[in-house]
Amino acid sequence: LGLLYQEYRDKSTRQEIETRRLQDSQTDPEESSPSEETPSEAEPTSTPESKAPPQISLLRNSNSRFNLWQDLPEIRSSGVLSILQPDEIKLQEAMFELVTSEASYYKSLNLLVSHFMENERLKKILHQSEAHILFSNVLDVMAVSERFLLDLEQRVEENIVISDVCDIVYQHTVNHFSVYITYVSNQTYQERTYKQLLQDKPAFREVISQLELDPKCKGLSFSSFLILPFQRITRLKLLVQNILKKVEEKSDRETTALDAHKELETVVKACNEGVRKMSRTEQMISIQKKLEFKIKSVPIISHSRWLLKQGELQQMNGPKTSRTLRTKKLFREIYLFLFNDLLVICRQIPGDKYQVFDSAPRGLLRVEELEDQGQSLANVFILRLLENADDREASYMLKASSQSEMKRWMISLAPNRRTKFVSFTSRLVDCPQIQCVHPYLAQEPDELSLELADVLNILDKTDDGWIFGERLHDQERGWFPSSMGEEILNPKIRAQNLKECFRVHKSDDSQRRKLGSRNRQ
Repeated sequence: LGLLYQEYRDKSTRQEIETRRLQDSQTDPEESSPSEETPSEAEPTSTPESKAPPQISLLRNSNSRFNLWQDLPEIRSSGVLSILQPDEIKLQEAMFELVTSEASYYKSLNLLVSHFMENERLKKILHQSEAHILFSNVLDVMAVSERFLLDLEQRVEENIVISDVCDIVYQHTVNHFSVYITYVSNQTYQERTYKQLLQDKPAFREVISQLELDPKCKGLSFSSFLILPFQRITRLKLLVQNILKKVEEKSDRETTALDAHKELETVVKACNEGVRKMSRTEQMISIQKKLEFKIKSVPIISHSRWLLKQGELQQMNGPKTSRTLRTKKLFREIYLFLFNDLLVICRQIPGDKYQVFDSAPRGLLRVEELEDQGQSLANVFILRLLENADDREASYMLKASSQSEMKRWMISLAPNRRTKFVSFTSRLVDCPQIQCVHPYLAQEPDELSLELADVLNILDKTDDGWIFGERLHDQERGWFPSSMGEEILNPKIRAQNLKECFRVHKSDDSQRRKLGSRNRQ
């Protein structure tokens, strides 16, 4: 392919965004959204098979650009487009995109290895251990991609109408894709080493800059090549989801797609956990060193504990701190460390230290918003500890710096509290949705990183420009700026998005139901 994977991926997601915009502007989305049409029940029976099928030349033509399956000369000249149902053509496009995007990805990986990793000047500058951290097991990843691509190419060349690709995805995910977990788990150290090398070794910085200027790189940075494997394994899952939405229900191809999706989801989760584990351990050690306990000490470091949110709030002081108190109120700064299973309440003391004066299990926290209490109580909420460090109930009246900060704390402290809008997991018919049109990198633990074309349910929003959302394709939740997306206004498109999401995750739902049934027994 002529396109590097970064270009291919960007172009593909931009097209996805534009398609949704077009659908959202239609009064009847069925006119512009063939995916809502009733799928064809039967496989096409008139596929030309009597003569040897023409080979698809796209994969070996370096001058090819971003092509659709139906635009290929071989497909147009075969007459197959007049035979296939519209839904089958859309399915062919979805499978073809998985193949061509893998070819583009392999091209970019090859450039990372040949242009950067094997550069003689770079080899002389880097110590062996630095090179190992920087490039990790990229050679293994590239070998896996090559083997995967060869099998996909062979399938495409068997017949101009692609029979399936998800069976190949399944086999390779189960047998080979563990190399991605190794690569992605190294990401924290990779990023740190890269920054350190740029800072400490001017020669490294100079060589990287020169290599990036080479026309082969098409203006793309070295770091954009390093992150390719993580982006690819995540995108591959979405491509299989796209195929799953288009295959016939209750067909063999649906079963295969569900199996492939389940295995990919396992790998993606393992990749995410690998990254988080590395950074969480270091973060917990750092926090432990900063804490001094005024109360009975609580061990902070645990393999099953991680930080959800930290920050300063204003605590209302006074012997009768309550919502009915109308006299002047005094506020004092306190600092909260909220972990997935524990809340620690502190006051900051000199030397970048924090003195802990209360704590409670996260499951024993309750929050309550104060409304219509005047400007002095704006962004104030009540935090109740049903059982604190002294084994008694305690209440704190806390003031946040903004409405969004207040809501973010309330949702983090009591995650099961009802939000303004309801999550799709409640199976309600409609919920506000937003499509990501600008990528966003999370800055805080309670934020959600967004990729272009992500679709999310809006669970809550604030007047100062923040949204609490749940991404449809993986049900991850978090906050992000509202400026990162465009709201989907057409209720039929929202319903279609939910329907597709339920279908993709129906195997997960059946597993949960079985588990729930066993637990009840």
